[in-house]
Amino acid sequence: MNKNKILLLYAHPSQRRSDVNQPMFEAARSLDYVTAVDLYGEYPRFKIDIDKEQQRLREHDVVVFLFPFYWYSTPAILKEWQDLVLEYGFAYGAGGDALHGKWFMCALSAGGNEQAYRAQGYNHFTLRELLQPLEQTARLTGMCYIPPFALFQSRTAKDENRLSTHIQDWLLVLKGLHTGAIDIDAAMALNKLNDNLDCVIGDVVREEQRND
Repeated sequence: MNKNKILLLYAHPSQRRSDVNQPMFEAARSLDYVTAVDLYGEYPRFKIDIDKEQQRLREHDVVVFLFPFYWYSTPAILKEWQDLVLEYGFAYGAGGDALHGKWFMCALSAGGNEQAYRAQGYNHFTLRELLQPLEQTARLTGMCYIPPFALFQSRTAKDENRLSTHIQDWLLVLKGLHTGAIDIDAAMALNKLNDNLDCVIGDVVREEQRND
C-alpha cells in the first residue's frame, strides 16, 4: 500500500525560546517520511522560492503547518508563504488543482489555557473557530482539512512534565497521517485532534508506533 509523504512547514520567529515547537520539529525531522522545513531558517529575508515550494507541495500528500499561535494567527512567514506560493492557477482557480486530494493540518501551541478558548472565555472563540481562515484555505484549494493538533498552556508544559506525552502523541499523529489511518469523519467532530486520539487513530497504528 502506498503511504503518504508529509511536508512539515515550521515557523517560529524565536526558536531559542521555543520549549514546544522546536522539540516537535526535531522529533518530526527524524522520520524518513517527513520533509521538515524550517521556513525562518531557509528564508531569513522572506525571499521565498515560489517554484521550489510549489514543487515541494506537488511531491507530498500531506501538508502540516507547525507554529506558535500568536495573536490568533500564524507567524508572519507562514502568511507570506501562503500569499506567494498558493497562486491562482496552481492552488485554486482555472487549472489550479495541484493540491486537490491532499490533507492539511495545523500543529500549534498556545500560551493560554483551553478554557480561555470558548464563547464565554477570555478569547471568546474556540481554537477551531479562530483557525477558520486556514480551514477555508484548505477547502478552496481542494485539500481535506484535519482539525488542529494543539497544546495549551505551552509555557509551563515542560516544567509540568506534559511535553514528553505531547511529543509521543505528535509522533503517533504523524504515523497516522503517513499510513492514512486518520478517521477523517471522527476527526471533523473535534475542536482539536488530540481531544480524542483513541477515536481518531486505530490500535493498529499505535501498535506499529510501539514497534518502530
